[in-house]
Amino acid sequence: MAAVLKDITVLEMGTFITGPCAGMLLADMGANVIKVEQPETGDPFRAFKGGLYSPHFQTYNRNKRSITLNTKDPADLKALDALAADADVFIQNFRPGVADKLGVDAKRLQTLNPRLIYCSISGFGADGPDRDRPAFDTVAQAASGFLRLLLNPADPRVVGPAIADAITGFYAALGILGALNERHHTGKGRLVETSMFEAMSHFNLDDFTHFLSADDEMGPFSRPRVSQSYVFACQDGRSIALHMSSPPKFWENLAHAVGEADMLKRPEFSSREARIANYEAVRDHLAPLFAAAPLDVWRQRLTEHEVPHAQVAAPGDVLDSPQARHLHLSVETRHPEMGRFRTIRSPISFDGERALEVAAPPTLGEHNGEILDEPRKIRAAE
Repeated sequence: MAAVLKDITVLEMGTFITGPCAGMLLADMGANVIKVEQPETGDPFRAFKGGLYSPHFQTYNRNKRSITLNTKDPADLKALDALAADADVFIQNFRPGVADKLGVDAKRLQTLNPRLIYCSISGFGADGPDRDRPAFDTVAQAASGFLRLLLNPADPRVVGPAIADAITGFYAALGILGALNERHHTGKGRLVETSMFEAMSHFNLDDFTHFLSADDEMGPFSRPRVSQSYVFACQDGRSIALHMSSPPKFWENLAHAVGEADMLKRPEFSSREARIANYEAVRDHLAPLFAAAPLDVWRQRLTEHEVPHAQVAAPGDVLDSPQARHLHLSVETRHPEMGRFRTIRSPISFDGERALEVAAPPTLGEHNGEILDEPRKIRAAE
């Protein structure tokens, strides 16, 4: 693995997703990420499926080490201070004011270590009328306008993964990397702040840009219409997705693939503008054609005619695909206590080197001895 952050030490007091996701992204690039958890219970995500090693916890906590500290205890706070004095980054995703109560606020830790990059992640921001509102993934999606674009008007219900949590973690990691780069020149740390509300509003940039520049309020079908994206059920019950975009050749090739060479002479197919205006009619015409043959037949035909498509894949389909196997998308290791651990590797390569090695998520307090001893060893060596 190209450990481009191998000289960076991160203290992460993160729970659930946003903070742990930011820490994991840095750990995937080689940072020494120390997860600081509450004794006995640890990150609440640990217990989401019984025990203290749930799949929810495993998702965002690979490549880290775990220690348990209760910073309300003077001895434990002193131990954390020793770690913070030598750390490069500190991450927390507490509600505003909680870090102060725990003695791990930015002002205090950066007094101990002026070079420390301190990252604070909140739900709605560190100040303002909504600062104390509880925020979770669905709340952030809804408040930022993003959830509106995912809802089927005929049956509005929450769908999909915890995207707001993960996206916020990505933005936090990006801010940390920017601050680390600046520190090379200034020698000083930074307070890096983001919130789920701000992160998802930025992630929803296309929606806001259309509104601000053209007074156009997008809906759940706006983007699929313009991008000419479709999903069709095949004869065998599996589904296929098409992204036809704007080049006319995609549609010309599709016409041959479905066996209707004259299809583009139909009024609703005659131009990009016509297809956008008549999206439902286009969809209704194509749907029974795709329902007449199984998925594998369509994959072969569309590939031969260079039509942009993909199976609507489940995890097993993805991992069994030749491309995933070629790219070594899935990696695994063994935890000495918890056994086999499998995950999806970091998608970033450096000079062609992929991150094929992974450390399993730690058990609670697994590294107490080795980590709490490290500051003392460093001082002794000096």
